[in-house]
Amino acid sequence: MASIFSKIVSGEIPSHKVAETENCLAFLDVFPLTRGHVLVIPKKEINYLFDIEDELFTELHLFAKEIARSIKAAVPCMRIGVAVIGLEVPHAHIHLVPINSVGDINFAKEKLKPSKEELEATAREIREAFLSLRGSGFSPGIIGQE
Repeated sequence: MASIFSKIVSGEIPSHKVAETENCLAFLDVFPLTRGHVLVIPKKEINYLFDIEDELFTELHLFAKEIARSIKAAVPCMRIGVAVIGLEVPHAHIHLVPINSVGDINFAKEKLKPSKEELEATAREIREAFLSLRGSGFSPGIIGQE
């Protein structure tokens, strides 16, 4: 059975997309730890991050780097925290979480419940930062589908 993330990739389930490439997708976590919490996934359903073939693994991480810079430009924070847990959804994914303290990336804490409008606004701000950074010349060499 397809994972919830595969259903997002196929369009069966709506999401608040931030950016995508031919092989990767970044979208907002709908129950974020902090405002701007983004999930970065390979479009191909692969359960475990370290089972991803090298070329896609590299592309996924370079894409995550680009998304992290976009989040940082759009959401006031000290850093973008990175987490790969891999237990909650059987589809490899990277959490990018705007943080100001270590406690901001504690997955045991209560999640936020932003409205659809808040999610849409945050996704738009990160998307605009992504396009602006790409326009300023920052790109790790990934060809995106804008």
